[in-house]
Amino acid sequence: MQPSSPLTDMPRAPACAPSAADAGTRRAWIGLGANLGDAPAALRGALEAMACWPGSRVVRVSSLYRSAPVDAGGPDYFNAVAEVATPMAAHDLLRALQTIEEAAGRERPYRNAPRTLDLDVLLYGEGEGAVERIDTPTLTVPHPRMHERAFVLHPLAEIAPQRVDADQLAAVRGQRIERLEGRFWG
Repeated sequence: MQPSSPLTDMPRAPACAPSAADAGTRRAWIGLGANLGDAPAALRGALEAMACWPGSRVVRVSSLYRSAPVDAGGPDYFNAVAEVATPMAAHDLLRALQTIEEAAGRERPYRNAPRTLDLDVLLYGEGEGAVERIDTPTLTVPHPRMHERAFVLHPLAEIAPQRVDADQLAAVRGQRIERLEGRFWG
């Protein structure tokens, strides 16, 4: 039985039929964040769009978190992490995520600018246990700064505790983060 997640209470986009991921799909853990506009709605919309990818499914979704910007200005961020089973290769996944960001009005005026939606490939691998190492000019996996950020580690630890250890959580203890439970997911 699959653990419950906030996604189970979300309506599916009308043009999207649920799809089951086939054996041999890859697992990806996606960091979701936004701090402009209706950020929780942008995160819900991104999850709905991911659920519509052919042959893919959203496996688990963390609670929603609110966190202070790290290395950036602007209002607080809303963050979550989703585990996705997908047949997409890593760079195709990155392009699909960037398409969702663009549809949400994402602009990149400067590094770490406030954003309507930010989607990052945190981890990616064949099957449930493996994590590939990718280092190209456009994609680095595991995400190079994920272990420095409470807004990634806390939601990731919630849905994939084997991927985050106590030392990593201790290292980000000073960063302000608040678990919102289901208040904005319903």
